[in-house]
Amino acid sequence: MRYFVLLITLCLGTVSSLFAGTIVMEGKYQQKNIFVINAVSAEGVGYCVYEVKVNGEITSDEINSKAFEIDLSIYGLKLGDDVVVVINYKDGCEPKVLNPGALEPKPTFETAEIEVDDNGLLTWQTVNEQGRLPFIVQQYKWNKWVSIGEVMGKGTSTQNTYSFQTTPISGINKFRVIQKTYEGGNRTSPAAEYISSREPVAFTYDRKAKAVVFSMETNYELYNVYGQIIKRGFGDSADLGNLPKGEYYISYDSRTEKFEKR
Repeated sequence: MRYFVLLITLCLGTVSSLFAGTIVMEGKYQQKNIFVINAVSAEGVGYCVYEVKVNGEITSDEINSKAFEIDLSIYGLKLGDDVVVVINYKDGCEPKVLNPGALEPKPTFETAEIEVDDNGLLTWQTVNEQGRLPFIVQQYKWNKWVSIGEVMGKGTSTQNTYSFQTTPISGINKFRVIQKTYEGGNRTSPAAEYISSREPVAFTYDRKAKAVVFSMETNYELYNVYGQIIKRGFGDSADLGNLPKGEYYISYDSRTEKFEKR
């Protein structure tokens, strides 16, 4: 539903622009118009785009210029209505859409309820969704919000219910869900939290095995002294055989520790 592609030559999932033809934008009406930079045709006479359609209807917009606007407000569309824009252009040239995210759904959800039970099952209810976007589930640990999974949103304005099974850490557990905007911003739910009775995980560095060994399975992230993540995973150990000697930090369970590989 949400994509912006050149429908020309598809090969193994990639898009080629060797042969011009059609640009298709498909999504939901977001009360935005579409702006196009129009190239001069390969023959040097006239412009590249020769036809624009909105939901199958040829537009009356003036397209014979270096730049033009596709006015979606004249079609009686309501926020969230389906829209398909087709831009047909000549061989040997290619127009450019300046705002390809114009039909991307916005994260508009409101959190009616969010909670997590003693087994780590996170559930939340939302209203006022206006397009299908993934909910990114995040857990607060290691002094930051860590993304731990995704659940696709239903995209309807009525009340929707979701759930996600988390992996608890010892002590305080805190979770939230977010949806990202096309421009890179976030819409965030309140946090849900509970205190787990899970025993804290311990770790040791096994010099002979060149590995970090945990007392039970856990998610972990390994950092160098510059704070760069160099390894992450889940398990009861982390192989460090390919890493040079030196100091490292490892985040696991609910804590971060420093150790030295010798």
